[in-house]
Amino acid sequence: MHDHYRTGKKLGQGQFETMYPCVGRADGSENVCKSIPKRKLLYHENYKDVWREILIMNQLSEHPNIIRIGGVYEDALFVHIVMELCAGGELFDCIITNSHYSERVAAQLIRTIVGVVEGCHSLDVMHHDLKPDNLLFASTVEDAPLKATDFGLSVLYKPEIRRFCDRWQGLVA
Repeated sequence: MHDHYRTGKKLGQGQFETMYPCVGRADGSENVCKSIPKRKLLYHENYKDVWREILIMNQLSEHPNIIRIGGVYEDALFVHIVMELCAGGELFDCIITNSHYSERVAAQLIRTIVGVVEGCHSLDVMHHDLKPDNLLFASTVEDAPLKATDFGLSVLYKPEIRRFCDRWQGLVA
């Protein structure tokens, strides 16, 4: 990881991870690194959860409103997930700061969120933690894209409704 990126001072910390800004050594790209200490992955299930999150993020990487994963690195102490930097902050903070949005802006935000849900569901992914804290603006410009992040609780699921519809069609035909 450190061969490819220069890391900065800690941006924040969650229950299992610490976030750092990181800059690509080759191209100067600005990213964020989510570093997960292996000592916190006490059980095999915890380790599988991290790799499921990585798999899901890779699966969703083409969606314009889902944070892109730039790389995954593992060393003796950490699993590092490098993602695009969304410097515009959380939707939650913007809601608190602005205290209200016009109907047009609110409709655009909801349209984006529903598009994220549809994109996830079309690839059989359920986010399980979609909230304003996990929606980030790509930059600080006024019309910056909103992007979903934090796929740590996400799961791949088998679409039961599709199977039900297939059986129903067989009965009707």
